[in-house]
Amino acid sequence: MWKQKVFPVLCRLEDFKPQNTFPIYIVVHHEASIINLLETVFFHKKVCESAEDTIFDLVDYCHRKLTLLVARSGHSGPPEDNESQYSTPMQELQKQAELMEFEIALKALSVLRYITDCVNSLSLSTLSRMLSTHNLPCLLVELLEHSPWSRREGVCWFLSPGKLQQFEGGCWQTVPPPEQQKLSKLDGQVWIALYNLLLSPEARARYCLTSFAKGQLLKLRAFLTDTLLDQLPNLADLQGFLAHLALAEPQPPKKDLVLEQIPEIWERLEQENRGKWQAIAKHQLRHVFSPSEQDLRLQARRWAETYRLDVLEAVAPERPRCAYCGTEASKRCSRCQNEWYCCRECQVKHWEKHRKACVRTAQGDRAK
Repeated sequence: MWKQKVFPVLCRLEDFKPQNTFPIYIVVHHEASIINLLETVFFHKKVCESAEDTIFDLVDYCHRKLTLLVARSGHSGPPEDNESQYSTPMQELQKQAELMEFEIALKALSVLRYITDCVNSLSLSTLSRMLSTHNLPCLLVELLEHSPWSRREGVCWFLSPGKLQQFEGGCWQTVPPPEQQKLSKLDGQVWIALYNLLLSPEARARYCLTSFAKGQLLKLRAFLTDTLLDQLPNLADLQGFLAHLALAEPQPPKKDLVLEQIPEIWERLEQENRGKWQAIAKHQLRHVFSPSEQDLRLQARRWAETYRLDVLEAVAPERPRCAYCGTEASKRCSRCQNEWYCCRECQVKHWEKHRKACVRTAQGDRAK
């Protein structure tokens, strides 16, 4: 909500000329951290069941992110790392925020797919929100059509279609020709979510197949190739559902009077702060984003203490292991800080394998 309601107002203020953009970056970074955590825990179905009514806010959040993902499908995806194009701190922040927003949306897709895995145990209000209010099946069809996590690089219409690239691990990676028919993880998430929403008895009983929904869903038939069915055999059931849908008459829109539940967290925050966004932006400009040099030093010290790796490692359940031999390790790669080693000899032996990831991580840290 801060990104949507306060930050745009903050950027329009004449006095907003931050010398240090790290406090703003941290806000965006924390959102990415939270959605990463949610993606991890929602893999377990019990978490979805224990979320109860707060699942409403999460469904709305995922819908917002996926809608933005579809809206930007005409673009080529997030920006590439090119420091020369971004000279000012704010321009660099905007580049980093755009990249992170794209990755957050992809994580939201995974979270939504895990929620659909529990469609049989979701409340009627949540199902209604997903199927009627947001019409998630049609939104997922649009995602498959545009596939914003894939692109063709170096396209030349009269020579070749260009190299296929997919966004994975925080960057665009070229897909070798032998693997181009392989289903990507993100495409797989969309197909599984569609399967859950269209074929589960609870969802089918509540999804109104209007003429618009029918037209959108029948677009899926073009994607259901033999190659895809070999990789996801369960989609044969979806193919049969679409064949039946093609012959069925569309349903008229339902006009039942329904008392719709609303997302509590978002609604509460909006009611508490309605009409105050300008005042909040001005207050934060004075007290948060315009620190004195002394305040900036104190902030930097607090951040350094918070994100110290040895502090985080102290709460880890297991001691780190050597990336080469697997024994307990006490030394870390000084360049990327990601890999552990028990001795110098193991680090040297592992360098050929570790080199690419190490260089990429170090470059990413410098860009930030």
